[in-house]
Amino acid sequence: MLEFLGSQTHLHITTWVVALILFFVAVSMQKGSKGRKITHMILRLFYILIIATGVALFITALDYGQGMLYGFKLLFGLGVIAFMELVLVRSNKGKSTGGMWAGFIICLIVVLVLGFKLPMGFQFF
Repeated sequence: MLEFLGSQTHLHITTWVVALILFFVAVSMQKGSKGRKITHMILRLFYILIIATGVALFITALDYGQGMLYGFKLLFGLGVIAFMELVLVRSNKGKSTGGMWAGFIICLIVVLVLGFKLPMGFQFF
């Protein structure tokens, strides 16, 4: 099964895109609403899918000889997921989310730049 996940860059990208859409939908919904809670739970399922496909791609990427950069991408990707969760949880509790948004944006930019720069990704740069 690891070979299947490791060769499926498109599967990983699809889970990321769906998760980002779900995240922004959840953020835009009314705090404490039932729809937001359901969207948040579906988003948590996508976190698991992202992590599973990402780890499989990381293991596959070790063959490319740039394991350290892929390791940084993995860590910043986990940071994106953590900040997404923190934004939703802190906003539900009525706490400030400015720092969490900043962390989310920084981690997301680093992940996208590394993803487009490294050999397994799409070559935009």
